[in-house]
Amino acid sequence: MANERAPGVKPGFGRFYVEAQTLGLLAGSSGIGASLRYLVDLPLDARGKGPNLKKQDVMLFARAVPGRPGEVQLVSPDSQLLWTPALDSRLRDLLRQMVAPDAPAPITGVRELLYVPGNLAGQGETQIFLKTKDGSAASITVRHQPGQGDVWGASFSELVADVTRPPEPDTLEWYRLACFLPPYPPAQANVSADYEAKRQAQEDYRFVLAKLGPCERTHD
Repeated sequence: MANERAPGVKPGFGRFYVEAQTLGLLAGSSGIGASLRYLVDLPLDARGKGPNLKKQDVMLFARAVPGRPGEVQLVSPDSQLLWTPALDSRLRDLLRQMVAPDAPAPITGVRELLYVPGNLAGQGETQIFLKTKDGSAASITVRHQPGQGDVWGASFSELVADVTRPPEPDTLEWYRLACFLPPYPPAQANVSADYEAKRQAQEDYRFVLAKLGPCERTHD
């Protein structure tokens, strides 16, 4: 598709019209037809050609186009992914977790940080209370014990976090935290008693981010 007819295409990419056969719907609020039509931005090779998708299986993150049956719109330019068994399994597992009654709510920010020192030198605990989309409880606990490594855990209920079992990578709990915690909590959220306590709370927040690792998501 010519550039003038495809605004917003990144350099080195082209916009393509795709007609595809539907193999299945993993999640959605309405059904879809046996075939789909959509536009997708794909990288171009040195000759200005896009990849050959014939007989390729892909996974789409898309929404229906109102009033145009059979047409969908990708939710972002990179919402078409080549299908692999690993991707299929990972996505299905996340979808099952998302519809579970106790599914962790989306994180929208940090409400409060509080570090409280213990009775012994090097002992203490930081509580990080989180904001969620639906207002439900969510928190992170970081615990320090003399002569032991720091431990942490997360809770998406009123219960105290289990610091012996932090969220496993690629679970929905991990995704909620790794992908949506801000890199820095708001300064006013740190309600620890004094400078040293505030410093420790901030350090514990950075500790949690480091343990979670980077989020490599491309979609919400």
